[in-house]
This record gives sequence, structure tokens and C-alpha cells, in this order.
Amino acid sequence: MNIIVGGLSHKTASIDIREKLSFFSHNLNTPLQEIVNLPSLYEAIILSTCNRVEIICTAVDSEKVIREIKIFLADFHKLTLEEITPHLYFYTGQDAIRHVFRVASSLDSMIVGEPQILGQLKDAYRSAVENKTTGSILNRFLYKAFSVAKRVRTETGIASSAVSISFAAVELARKIFDNLDDKKILLIGAGEMAELLTRHLVSRMVKELFITNRTLEHALLLANEFSGKVLKFDELFDNLAQMDIIISSTDAPDLIITYEKIAKALRVRKNKPIFLIDIAVPRNIDPRINDLPNVYLYNIDDLDGIVEKNRRVREKEAKQAEGIVEEEQLRFYFWLQQQEVTPTIITLKEKIESIRLKEIEKTFSHWEGLREEDKEKINALTHAIVNKVLHDPINFLKTKGEKNRFPIEEIKKIFNLNDKEDV
Repeated sequence: MNIIVGGLSHKTASIDIREKLSFFSHNLNTPLQEIVNLPSLYEAIILSTCNRVEIICTAVDSEKVIREIKIFLADFHKLTLEEITPHLYFYTGQDAIRHVFRVASSLDSMIVGEPQILGQLKDAYRSAVENKTTGSILNRFLYKAFSVAKRVRTETGIASSAVSISFAAVELARKIFDNLDDKKILLIGAGEMAELLTRHLVSRMVKELFITNRTLEHALLLANEFSGKVLKFDELFDNLAQMDIIISSTDAPDLIITYEKIAKALRVRKNKPIFLIDIAVPRNIDPRINDLPNVYLYNIDDLDGIVEKNRRVREKEAKQAEGIVEEEQLRFYFWLQQQEVTPTIITLKEKIESIRLKEIEKTFSHWEGLREEDKEKINALTHAIVNKVLHDPINFLKTKGEKNRFPIEEIKKIFNLNDKEDV
């Protein structure tokens, strides 16, 4: 059984492409059930965040399942293979294990060390478990990924020097306005990202923070925790003109802030500048707004400049973290190979032993007057012959089977071994 990871990220696709291929993280039931029914796929997890969409799965035939995943992504999102293929990447075997461990440890994030991705991966795993699309291999794999991430944070300083996307968004606002304490700030959304944003804003001594969300109760909870003010969602557009900074981080499928709404707010403000940050995927704010005078709109991809400043600081810690990932990747890969090597060896031994016992029984039944002492000697002799004959195939499996699947498949074909368990 192989582990395969396929998808796209901020490294291979712009936000325009990522939002077209994103899944709603709070409702993965349909895509999970569809993908687990692919002919070559056994287990699956879907990770969909602002910066990446990845499918983590198990399969026997990597090439077949990669083709099936490409078609699934295109069909599910009503796109063509030609549109999505240039942006996709796929990892198998050790590369797949290494990649997931790096993602969990935030070594593959836009901002290395940001803690949010681990929570998102846990949520993705939880959804897969609830939908019964994981099995023994992915369960063990994801728990190991969480353990590796914890070890990286414990043994390196990568977390202490890291900043999150939400922190970068607040820093960008501070650079534009210098001080945020006299600005009216509107936060659209009340999820995990919104909570992180609120924490950073409060740490910058923001005094007038408004929070709005389609679910009023969620906005109330966040506002009460951080002494913010709640704005009912249906009152959002009537209050746009009084806001200096608008940050959106919802998972709404459509635009919330349109060109026309901001143009109207600008007229009321008499062209006083408005600063907007859209860190949602799909985007919540119409990108055409950037064409308006005195409007400054930034999205997730624009945060890269702030990210770059911190990369040099973390190089040393990241190098140590990569060493941990490599060590743990090798351990898990060895375990994964053993899951197939050991059962194959056991099945091979059982089959040959069964043949030996049947032939001995047949021989003894035709050999009258054979003493018990002689039976024991014949039994020991045939047992020794079997062990000698099996020594080389078993040794071959133990040494070569740990490195790739090919020897395991060949031994199964040669000895006509059937898989004993339904993976």
C-alpha cells in the first residue's frame, strides 16, 4: 500500500486558481464520499485552506490513482484537466510522507512556523474520520504527523520566531496607518482566522473593533471575549462608510464586498482612504475595488513581502526542523513497509508449511508400519528443507521489500499468494 499526496498550494498556483479548486472546510462530506469511491483509492483526507488544497490518500497503484484524482478535481469543480494540471503536484512514498510532515510542522507554509496549519490538518482529519474515509494506515500516518509537528515545536525555536497570516495582515495595516488605536476596524468573519486576527488587533491597542458574521451568535462570542462591538450582518453595508480598515476572513462562496458598495462608501467618506485585506479563499472582496482612488486592497498573495522579512531569521531553526522531519519520515516509511513485508512473509511460511504437512500426511498414510521415531525424523527433515528453501526469498523480502513494493509483488506472484486482509 502506498501513500499519495496530490494538490496545489501558494507555491504552484495563484489565488485565482486556488479559490476555484477549494473545498468548504466545514462541509467535506460530499467530496470525501466521492473521492473514496474512486476505483484505485482506499483511504482519503481532504485538506483545504487559504493556501493549499491537498488530497492525502492510500492506493496500491500510484499512477492510476493520480489520474483519477486529477479527473475528480476537474469534474468536481467543473474545470478542465488542461486548466488545473499545470498547477498540480503529486508525491508518493517517502516524498509523500515527508511532505505531510513538513506541512504539519509548518515548514511548507507561506509563513514558516505559523501554527494555524496544524489545527486545519486536525480538522481535515476529523472530517475524514467522521465520514469513515480513513483506515489503519492514514490513522497512524496522521497521528504521526501531529506528533512530528509537536516535536518540531518543542525541540526548535521555529514557533517563537514565526508569524501567522493574521499577524502579517495586522502588520500590513499598521504600516499603512502607523497607529491603529484611532481607527475603526471591521472584521468580517468569526472563525479561527478571525479569532487570530482579533488577538493581534487587540495587542495593537485597537479601541474600535467591529465584528460581523452571518451567524450572529459567533460574532457575539468573539466580541465578548475581546471587548469588541457586534455589527449585524444585514447592517454591514449601511456602516461601511465609517470603517477605516476592513478585514474579511469568511468561507463564503461568493463576494461579500462589491465594487459598487465601496464606491458608495467612498462618496460618503469624501474619498477618505479605506484599507481592505481579503484573506479568504474564495475571495470575499471584489478585486476590481483596487481600481478605485484612495482604496488599498490586499489579498493573501500580497502578504508575501512581510513573510520574506522573517524567513532569514528562521533559517537555522528550519534546518533543525527539517532534520527532525527526515528522521521521522524514515521511521514511518520503515513501519509502512513492514506492514506489507511481515504479512507477506507470514503468508508465504503458512502456505509452504501447509503444503509440507499435507504431503507428509499423504506419505504417512501410504507407508504402513512406519515407526513414530521415524515419523519425527522425517518431519524434522522436511521442516529443515522448507526453512532452507525459504531462507533466500524471506531474506530478499526483508532487505529489498523495505525499499520498494516491487519485490513484494514479485514474491506474491511467484508463490501465488493472495492478500489475507482487505485493506
